[in-house]
Amino acid sequence: MPKVISKQQITPVTRKYVIAAPLIAHSAKPGQFVIVRVREGGERIPLTIADYDAKAGTVTIVVQEVGATTHMLSQIEEGGEILDMLGPLGEPAHIPAGGHTVGVGGGYGAAALTCIMREATARGDKTTLIMGARTKDLLILEDELRRACTNVEVCTDDGSKGFKGFVTERLGQLIEGQGPGRPDRVVAIGPMGMMQAVAEVTRPFDIPTFVSMDPVMVDGTGMCGGCRITVGGEQRFACVDGPMFDGHQVDFAEAVRRRKMYVKEEKLAVTCQRAHEGGE
Repeated sequence: MPKVISKQQITPVTRKYVIAAPLIAHSAKPGQFVIVRVREGGERIPLTIADYDAKAGTVTIVVQEVGATTHMLSQIEEGGEILDMLGPLGEPAHIPAGGHTVGVGGGYGAAALTCIMREATARGDKTTLIMGARTKDLLILEDELRRACTNVEVCTDDGSKGFKGFVTERLGQLIEGQGPGRPDRVVAIGPMGMMQAVAEVTRPFDIPTFVSMDPVMVDGTGMCGGCRITVGGEQRFACVDGPMFDGHQVDFAEAVRRRKMYVKEEKLAVTCQRAHEGGE
């Protein structure tokens, strides 16, 4: 079973795990993901690979505690083991090279841009990351992202650090020529609403925009069909055709509806987990 090498609390609800998974680390590419299971018969949750080290045989994931399974994962300490981890899954991020590559990360989604932006920088792209959070205490991995990028722009909703406002506002300023320059392409990872908003900002300027979709998944191999989304009027499976897609072609309204299909069940799972832990 994959062992937790290190565990770091990076916000009140977000943790970074470095996990011993040599076979996954050897094959991983930027943009791919893993599926984790914490207990027998338990939920399988997809998590983007935030980083990987083939030599060390480790994979890094960043997890925000939002449901029963991520809560159980949060209870595993350093030296503990995860029941199983499947990966790497999905297509690597195929981002065109050259010019100015801008990443937009919302909340814990910024972590998933680490290896994507580092690869773009290494191949010679000018790279800017716009990372955002509601407040400075919720910003994650800023030091790691600064090492991976030419430039980092910090945004907070409350103005507690960096630019006061949404990441889309700062992106709009870059497009207008304020700051490090107009993007040649944009890669957005974060909440569905944020990625949709980014795509709408870039659409009038015809700036290629890539988004990482994370709908409900079960098997991660294209068999269950739970992660299907519509892209350019055609059905795609996020687990095998993605997770990275053309943001201007994604039917976000449908994706949001499908994402909400199991909200009641997810809340029930959290309630049952808390009752179990309380001995009720």
